[in-house]
Amino acid sequence: MSPSRRKANGSRCSCIGEINGIAGDDAGESFDLSCIHCNGSDWIKTDLSTYFSSDDSEKLRRIIVASIKGFSIGTGIKGGLALFSIVARFARRRSSKSRRTGDFSNSEAIAMGIKETLRYGLFLGTFAGTFVSVDEAICSLAGHQRTAKWRALFAGLVAGPSMLLTGPNTTHTSLAVYILMRAAVLASRCGIKSKRFGSVCKPLTWEHGDLFLMCLSSSQILSAYILKQESLPSSYKSFLNKHGGKDLSILQGIKDLASAKPFTNLRAIEKYYKSVGVDIKLDPSMKIPCSMIHGGESCTKHGLTFFLQAYKRALPVYVPVYLIPALIVHRQDLLKKQYSILGKGLLGTARSSLFLSTYCTSAWASTCLLFRTLDTCNIPLVAIATFPTGLALAIEKKSRRIEISLYCLARAIESFFTSMTEAGYIRPPKILRRADVVVFSVSTAIIMHCYAQEREVFRSKYLNVLDWVFGVPPPPPCEET
Repeated sequence: MSPSRRKANGSRCSCIGEINGIAGDDAGESFDLSCIHCNGSDWIKTDLSTYFSSDDSEKLRRIIVASIKGFSIGTGIKGGLALFSIVARFARRRSSKSRRTGDFSNSEAIAMGIKETLRYGLFLGTFAGTFVSVDEAICSLAGHQRTAKWRALFAGLVAGPSMLLTGPNTTHTSLAVYILMRAAVLASRCGIKSKRFGSVCKPLTWEHGDLFLMCLSSSQILSAYILKQESLPSSYKSFLNKHGGKDLSILQGIKDLASAKPFTNLRAIEKYYKSVGVDIKLDPSMKIPCSMIHGGESCTKHGLTFFLQAYKRALPVYVPVYLIPALIVHRQDLLKKQYSILGKGLLGTARSSLFLSTYCTSAWASTCLLFRTLDTCNIPLVAIATFPTGLALAIEKKSRRIEISLYCLARAIESFFTSMTEAGYIRPPKILRRADVVVFSVSTAIIMHCYAQEREVFRSKYLNVLDWVFGVPPPPPCEET
């Protein structure tokens, strides 16, 4: 509220008239610099310059702070993953004396990790800075309340192409589809609240919808893992090959059998098992792949031994998953509640590792069970057998289930459309070279609009992170209703 402007004798300045039919008061006055009293007042000149300079500096500060925080999150997440990958690489090198052909040297891997870390830092830093810059620019030019309903939507759309900073030739289809899934979830929550669309969106409130999505995604992902790995992103393919726990020669043998093709590498499978101390002889006329999957072990014994091995492989995966978010989200309570936060982190790591190990074990157990029951193996049965694998997600916390199911759904959609494109059923548009950037931009526009207008549809932990990065200010006092 601005102080009243008065003449030297204490009366109101004559430049103050009626505004919208209501006599001007202290809250609704407007300066008339043509008035000899207003224009000649040193107090007014000082007040105006102070107001505008402080307002502009605050906007600039918000832009800079958002850019720095976005950069720190990008480098922190990508740098943590890169560091974990490099450490795991060193551990593999120590256990394996020989270097595989075409593999990167340690120095090349470190340089690549640093490069990717900086790229992702620039990506998120530029995204945050661009969003805040556009938000503040529109607010200054067209008003805060007048543009409130669409300003964040437009700013998120403009900030989306910052994804190109990760590399002009590097596509991020999985990331774009995942963000699209997140935007769809937020939009559906808004729809559930809406009187107009509430009845249409009611099926989305199904309590176990996350498990169904996970089962659906698992059917596509695990089928692709066995039958068509080239439809999966390289990083995700490496993840599946590691936690799937089977040599590539075994997967090729299962693929040949399911596709009703002659075996091409039975000798390679026998050689692999011999290298791990198992001497077997595979039958070229086999109908089910159990002997290829677990060698001389029974299905039950293989399930138990595989589970223990899978749990050991899963533990290192979830340590950074719980550690990094704890440092960001609970940064203010680390010194006060370090034991409570550490305990929750360890419990979460153990629980998520149990989920992943159960998921991988049930994938092989269900395929063995179905193939043995029907005494045959084909492509449709592979898809059917891997469908119930997604039920392992029930082990996870309810709050994490939707996150995991959406992530896997994004991977499944990408794999499905890649397979359909390679088969010639789908032709990608030639005009749209970077569909991932377009999808990402539209998705971030929806998310940022929900963030500005429908904040209650966000979970508190995500809302805290967004508030920390973007620091959206409250409406100016003069525009509050």
